[in-house]
Amino acid sequence: MNKINIEQKFSLFSELWSPKVIAESNEQLVKIAKGHGELVWHKHDNEDELFLVFKGQLILQMRETEIVLNPGEMYVVPKGVEHCPKATEETHFLMVEPKSTAHTGSVVSELTVDTVDQAWI
Repeated sequence: MNKINIEQKFSLFSELWSPKVIAESNEQLVKIAKGHGELVWHKHDNEDELFLVFKGQLILQMRETEIVLNPGEMYVVPKGVEHCPKATEETHFLMVEPKSTAHTGSVVSELTVDTVDQAWI
């Protein structure tokens, strides 16, 4: 495996809320995405989901609270917790999650990207 320049990887795509896989380690995928606006309310019954922000601000809305992440900050959404990522400006972030993690859990919307369609870049 070669070293990965994450900033360069972000320059390869413009789609919003469309995860791109950049690495795999121990059955965990490392994905990057860009967001602006809201994704959808969803949960992952069996997987935690780690978010790390590189640019912008990611708001992880949850039913009881919200977590605001700025560049260099991360948060792990525990399995089973309903959440809805939101960004008021274009935001670049990284996620680490098991290979089995469905993009929007059991919720399907026009923004959902099926696991098999999440491209490696």
